[in-house]
Amino acid sequence: MANIKSQIKRNRQNKKRRDHNRVYRGSARTALKKARLAIEQGNVDDAREATLVATRALDKAAAKGVFHKNKAARQKSRLMQRLNSMD
Repeated sequence: MANIKSQIKRNRQNKKRRDHNRVYRGSARTALKKARLAIEQGNVDDAREATLVATRALDKAAAKGVFHKNKAARQKSRLMQRLNSMD
């Protein structure tokens, strides 16, 4: 446990930011997983919808600073490649 006042405040801020970031990171991961599963199952309509949701979640996480914008772009690109290969 910290004794320094500024470090106590910093710990509070870190916890708040960690909890905030977990929401966006978790939703992006879940959306990616659902999109990948939909693509593997082969239903084109469900896969397109899930990919759209995943793209939005990744964009939102990148905008909030949870993911680097290049990481979000890379994941979206790979997801689109999988989606386009199933058509």
